Amino acid sequence: MCLQLTYVVKSGLVGFPLHQLNTKILPTLSATIPTPFPLVFSAPIVSFLSFIFSSPLSLPSSPPIFSPFPSSLPIRKKMATAFSPSKFAAQPFPLNTTSQNNPLTIPTIASPFLGSTRKLIRLCSSSNLNLRRRSGTVVAVSDVVKENKSKSTPNLLITKEEGLELYEDMVLGRAFEDMCAQMYYRGKMFGFVHLYNGQEAVSTGFIKLLKQQDSVVSTYRDHVHALSKGVSARAVMSELFGKTTGCCRGQGGSMHMFSREHNVLGGFAFIGEGIPVATGAAFTSKYKREVLKEVDCDHVTLAFFGDGTCNNGQFFECLNMAALWKLPIVFVVENNLWAIGMSHLRATSDPQIYKKGPAFGMPGVHVDGMDVLKVREVAKEAIGRARRGEGPTLVECETYRFRGHSLADPDELRDPAEKAHYAARDPITALKKYLTENNLTSEADLKAIDKKIDEVVEEAVEFADESPVPPRSQLLENVFADPKGFGIGPDGRYRCEDPKFTEGTAQV
Repeated sequence: MCLQLTYVVKSGLVGFPLHQLNTKILPTLSATIPTPFPLVFSAPIVSFLSFIFSSPLSLPSSPPIFSPFPSSLPIRKKMATAFSPSKFAAQPFPLNTTSQNNPLTIPTIASPFLGSTRKLIRLCSSSNLNLRRRSGTVVAVSDVVKENKSKSTPNLLITKEEGLELYEDMVLGRAFEDMCAQMYYRGKMFGFVHLYNGQEAVSTGFIKLLKQQDSVVSTYRDHVHALSKGVSARAVMSELFGKTTGCCRGQGGSMHMFSREHNVLGGFAFIGEGIPVATGAAFTSKYKREVLKEVDCDHVTLAFFGDGTCNNGQFFECLNMAALWKLPIVFVVENNLWAIGMSHLRATSDPQIYKKGPAFGMPGVHVDGMDVLKVREVAKEAIGRARRGEGPTLVECETYRFRGHSLADPDELRDPAEKAHYAARDPITALKKYLTENNLTSEADLKAIDKKIDEVVEEAVEFADESPVPPRSQLLENVFADPKGFGIGPDGRYRCEDPKFTEGTAQV
């Protein structure tokens, strides 16, 4: 446009009667202006010029006199407005864009993945954009999945034992969170409590494939991640109650689950702050293996975070670092479409988060996060790549939270039709249907699991309610690196037990 307008100005067209432009000026420009390539006045340009000169300007009925591109290249269609509110209501997550209707898309190689309508985007080595990149091909996780599936003879994705394990873990997560809602409204929990209802397929699909030595780094929506990794319902519920029997002795609360025994490296209240911790854990694994020569150290780290985190600096910095050093980590985006009350489609320039993986030289995969079996297949390949030393993977799990952002959120911003759409795709119901239709289990077996989980959750509540609250002496523990520097006095007693501990601080 700038080049075309420059020629308009330089050739003295400003002030010229525009109704004579097509008949008198354009043929003259065609014959007199020396250009290394021909020019075109397309419909948008003509409309723009007409606006400037306040005069109607028509396009010639014959083919354009000038063309800015070689005639052999196809003319792309006008890009449609894909993310209008009305279209979003009809199609809850219309992110399916291709290079055919997006003229800004870099040439890509796409491969379909697991029934998802998305495609894995990779830069084409034959691109004429002369992009600099490291040698080596970014292997699509989806290609490996397809290859393995074609080699396998059975049609079933899981065994009966695996199916029951997945079902029990997902039911535990759902029942636990439902009980948390009850206890919160009864005043047993304080502060913010963020529930995981609807997203169970992501936690179960990934974490149940890990070893105990593998690490998990979570967000403020962390209860179910801890449960999937093996932390007992008693310990998690007690932590929510703020009791000494909690996994952090009551000092962490809802957003800070931690268990050294199970390598749950914490939930993090601020978005993005857990990703550097996860990257450091993955670096530790690589350092132990390659520098300390612990050849059996093949530990993998999972970093969970939401769609709202993917516009933060830590996300990009750690993707770059992990790819550069080929760290054994999987970045798991739990894209539940809403960052608190902000729609994902309104918050990011490109809603397809998984495409950011290939930009850093790692596979980027999109998967239906409401289907635990699809999530599990992706997780197998991504975790396997990390364990084999082949580097990180970015996995976008498109899921949905059934409740508000937290239990303090009235959840009035989301369209009821949208919530109903995803409620009909409940991941637990979908797994139950798969197990029964494929004769992997019976209704009686599943009901037995439901009853068992109800008893586990109720017992966890009773245990947490009866547990003692932390003593005052615990207040300063795990706050300072040197306990004698401030928390403990010269006599070995906790300073906070001194009656004069707060003397002189009344004005603060």
